Amino acid sequence: MDWRVKGLVQKVLGGVPGGDKVHYLLQRRGGVLRNFETECDIKVDDWRLMMGHLRAAKARVAGASFFEIGTGWYPAFPLLFYLAGAGRIDTVDLQRLLRSELLLACAERLREHVPLIARLTGEDPSRLVTRHAELLHALYQGRSLEEASHGVIAYRAPCDAAATGLPDATFDCVFSNSVLEHIPPAIIASCFTEARRILKPGGIAVHSVNCGDHYAYVDKSIDQLHYLQYSEAAWARWNNRFLYQNRLRAIDFTELAQAAGFTLELDTSRPHPERLRQLAAIEVAPMFAHYTREQLAITSVDFVARQPARATVAVPRRFARAESPTI
Repeated sequence: MDWRVKGLVQKVLGGVPGGDKVHYLLQRRGGVLRNFETECDIKVDDWRLMMGHLRAAKARVAGASFFEIGTGWYPAFPLLFYLAGAGRIDTVDLQRLLRSELLLACAERLREHVPLIARLTGEDPSRLVTRHAELLHALYQGRSLEEASHGVIAYRAPCDAAATGLPDATFDCVFSNSVLEHIPPAIIASCFTEARRILKPGGIAVHSVNCGDHYAYVDKSIDQLHYLQYSEAAWARWNNRFLYQNRLRAIDFTELAQAAGFTLELDTSRPHPERLRQLAAIEVAPMFAHYTREQLAITSVDFVARQPARATVAVPRRFARAESPTI
């Protein structure tokens, strides 16, 4: 599909009554949710990588408390952490997106990944099988996610991750997966400030960011650096409520975390030779002139940031202007 067609359709649907329902149905029939098992498996692999980051940070999972920014249509990470023995998982969306049929489908699919969960956590496989079976049975009985998880998983929507209203020092870990690239910069800064408040002393933030042009997944004629050619005004024509992309580079996310007072412990961002080649073939918009070629060419980053002693928050000036949330 031509990326402009997708952008135009989403732009129209984002502004008409019932557009959310139509957009979801389109994703189920021909979009990213068409092959849900594969989509779910990708999320499990992302969680596997996150577990590696947690191990490197010497962070425990069993009994620990987690806060997820951006649940989406199905709660893959909360279900995985629940099965892994986490003590509490709060997962939030600015608007209610969770779909019961995808929640069930995800829980079903995780049956295939119980051996992986056991291997990564050291949990008794038979105990995990029982925990998964009880969860699935409760969901099929019509229980809510919170009830089915014995109160461990709380889905909060609408809930603003920049102003949760939750008590100070509640969580061991705040995390997100492929979410921050869809949030305006000033709001990311506010989310990081709030994360510092609700994290326990010594707690960590773990974020995985896909900062390439998402239209490249549906239109193979463009690459993940494609959107760097457009001015802010030109890109606004294609940005929409269902696929808002802030076009920040990896360094922006880590700088925002450090400006919020976090200490950076891991940054996986590295320029790929193929991306550097692709960059040389396009004319980058002047608004990106302050980045190096390497910074522009990076299209993904995982980073771990730790909560130190309280510190003054200083948001970088280029991110300080007010912006309205779009998702």
